[in-house]
This record gives sequence, structure tokens and C-alpha cells, in this order.
Amino acid sequence: MVIMEYKEWNIQIWISEDDQDAVTTATAVLFTAEGKRHESVAHARRKPGDRPVPGIGDELAAGRALSDLSAKLIEDGADDVARMASPA
Repeated sequence: MVIMEYKEWNIQIWISEDDQDAVTTATAVLFTAEGKRHESVAHARRKPGDRPVPGIGDELAAGRALSDLSAKLIEDGADDVARMASPA
């Protein structure tokens, strides 16, 4: 029987809006079981003529923060592979 190791990584997302509800900011932070912390911040901006719909800004800002976090994780993994492949 093969026993697999399971790991849990948690991501927290904090969302805030400016006083005019024109800019939504999302901060996504990943905490790994090994104690690593990765953070990404992203924004969504409402056009001045558009009516405020906070849920749309939340989705866009959070999605952008998660996309940036994803890119950072891929880059970290590629850097680790390159380091391990290079002669010591």
C-alpha cells in the first residue's frame, strides 16, 4: 500500500475599497506548511461613469491577486529547479 503525503496550504484574501468606491484592492497571502509566505496585491478600478457594484471589483481584484500569486509560485518553482540542476 502506498501512503501519500498530504499538505495543506492556505490562502487568505483581504479586500478593501477606497472612499469613493472607485478602487478595490485585494491582497492575497499564501502560507505554506513549511512556513513560507507569498504575497500579491492587485487592484480593480471603476470607470467614473459606471455605477458602483462592489462585487465586480472584488472579483476582479481578487482574481488578479491570485493570478499574480500563481505566477510568483511558478517562478519560484522554476528557480528551484534551475538551482538544483546547476553544478555545485
